[in-house]
Amino acid sequence: MIYNIRGENIEVTPAIKDYVEKKLEKLTRYFTTPTDAQTAYVNLKVYNEKQKVEVTIPMTNLLLRAEETNLDMYAAIDLVVDKLERQIRKHKTKLNRKGRAKEGGIGEYFKSLEGPEDVPVYDEEESELELVRTKRFTLKPMDTEEAILQMDMLGHSFFVFSDAETGNTNVVYRRKDGKYGLIEPE
Repeated sequence: MIYNIRGENIEVTPAIKDYVEKKLEKLTRYFTTPTDAQTAYVNLKVYNEKQKVEVTIPMTNLLLRAEETNLDMYAAIDLVVDKLERQIRKHKTKLNRKGRAKEGGIGEYFKSLEGPEDVPVYDEEESELELVRTKRFTLKPMDTEEAILQMDMLGHSFFVFSDAETGNTNVVYRRKDGKYGLIEPE
């Protein structure tokens, strides 16, 4: 695996780089071949004494991504690797349970989790997706600004609307930094 490690408001020392590479190397035991996950993009950020680690591992038909914030950079790295491991185990368990690990599918990326005892299988009860409510409503044509105002007025973190200009269904959402984002179809 190739590691693309960069720092924002922090100098990436050889010690931090080695620690990140050593921790992310643990994830390769989940892949059938090392070329399945060729590059891991790691962003290390420091803001107001908080250390943030973001890891993105793009693969064909699948994107693994996790981020964690902690007061200690090494603890944040440990937490983000744990989160990525949980994602992989959860995804693999779902594929096995649903019988979706087909030839050529994303299930081929991962080794079988029935192997070594030191690799715990994701708890199936946690992975159950329970739909508790279905909501239907008519999409009112509006512009993005009006959709943001509606979202704020309702106190929601996202709002689905029909774009008045294009007629496409779009989504506005509130980001963690307090700003807004827009999701629109291509």
